[in-house]
Amino acid sequence: MPDQEAISGGTASERRRSQRFLLDVPLVVRGESAERQPFEERTFTISVSSHGALVVLATKVAVGQKLFLKNPKTQHETEGRVARLGASYGGLAQIGIEFPQPVPELWTIASPLEH
Repeated sequence: MPDQEAISGGTASERRRSQRFLLDVPLVVRGESAERQPFEERTFTISVSSHGALVVLATKVAVGQKLFLKNPKTQHETEGRVARLGASYGGLAQIGIEFPQPVPELWTIASPLEH
């Protein structure tokens, strides 16, 4: 099983509020681009937790900005904040998004996220 650092792409000193899981979940992300243009993009997650997700986006965004993530399968939508910009993944930017409150119901997996 991969260690937490390998999954998160971060260092051991970074504290996580909830466990992360490698999970590909289709999402619709909407908000404002770094150029202040409204956008809506179909994408997917690389990893998820109750408190956030690592997603890939073609749209350029900035740390600290607000985005809305919607799971088209469940129609559940939540607000998040861009916490970090990561390395390129298949030509798309890896974006770390954190939620103000835990939102395990956004993901379509059973209960380990409900901690």
